[in-house]
Amino acid sequence: MVWFGFGFNGFRQIYKAVHSSEKKDYLEKNVEVKVTVPVRLASCNSDGTNEKAHDHDASTSKEVVCGKAEEKVIEIRASWSRRGTLILGADAHVCLSGFGTSAQTVCDCVPESRGCRDAQLTERHLTLLFGDRAECWSFDTWGGLPVWKMEFSEMAGMGSPVALPLVPGGYITTNPPMFRTLSPQLRAVSLALGLEHAVLLTASGSVYTWGLGSHGQLGHGGLEQEEEPRVVEALWGVAMAGVAAGSWHSASISTGGDMYTWGWNESGQLGMPARGLQEERKHTDQVEGTGSDTDGEDSRGVFISIQAFPALVDLPEDSEVTKVSCGSRHTAAVTGDYGQLGHGSSCSSDQPLHVDFFSDNALFVLDVVCGPWNTFVSVVEREQSES
Repeated sequence: MVWFGFGFNGFRQIYKAVHSSEKKDYLEKNVEVKVTVPVRLASCNSDGTNEKAHDHDASTSKEVVCGKAEEKVIEIRASWSRRGTLILGADAHVCLSGFGTSAQTVCDCVPESRGCRDAQLTERHLTLLFGDRAECWSFDTWGGLPVWKMEFSEMAGMGSPVALPLVPGGYITTNPPMFRTLSPQLRAVSLALGLEHAVLLTASGSVYTWGLGSHGQLGHGGLEQEEEPRVVEALWGVAMAGVAAGSWHSASISTGGDMYTWGWNESGQLGMPARGLQEERKHTDQVEGTGSDTDGEDSRGVFISIQAFPALVDLPEDSEVTKVSCGSRHTAAVTGDYGQLGHGSSCSSDQPLHVDFFSDNALFVLDVVCGPWNTFVSVVEREQSES
């Protein structure tokens, strides 16, 4: 498995993999703030040094990690200015790239993360999940003791693994008091946190939301706030397999591979016509002299600013979505048939677009993770995915 990244790179969180002989020249160059073409991310050793080019390719999941070759799983966590690389295996740990890390290294490995099972990254905190506890560390006061800690003994006996922000008995928020309870009757299996709202998936495939609703991000048809989890009735009877939350929008995918979005659509992040983007395209056409005599209206009809109910996204025929992730104002999805990724490019788009880079390079997309302003994609070579 190999990870690629593209989008906002103002803090070098998208650290390109280069040969050791090219590293010095790469570091001396100015930071490419906007990465428009996917680049393969560099791994790091325990001291944060760059991987060698031959240590890693897309055809194998065996890589050099912390100085030794081993089978492992790599997951990405992203905030606005940082990227967290969660390396799972015998020596599980988290490495950070971006703001606050050395400009001369790929990443800084976090000693406090040794042995963790999961990690959650925000601008202010790194939360770590272990077998018997959860810890939250502040970037403002790093070192010493965590700013919050919770111990539990029930985790080993749970039927299914817990994934952050879920923890036994509740979930970890992005702001104090850090922990909030959840009713066990919900039987939560996945939870996505937006800027001020939450989207929960239950074991039965139902979706619950709560929090701020000012942009329709709760999917209940109004803009009111919800203090407690409330089922999204518009999705009732359709079993869901995944959920995601952006700053002010939400998404879910059904067990049949359909994708639903709702909330704010200012940048076309719902895959629906956005007036602002239409006006932007019209202005660009006028500047470039390519405009037409039409009034610039979208052929799909009415523009959508706020979609307060879940709406089925119009994807290419036979596309079955297997993964979805939301950034601040963009949405990315992986389809199972072709391993292609739908996203907004450097120019905002209110229609799902394919990133041809991966299929053109015979790469099969496995997963996608959105940071607020960037996107990270894990791939394998197509031959490996079919074996």
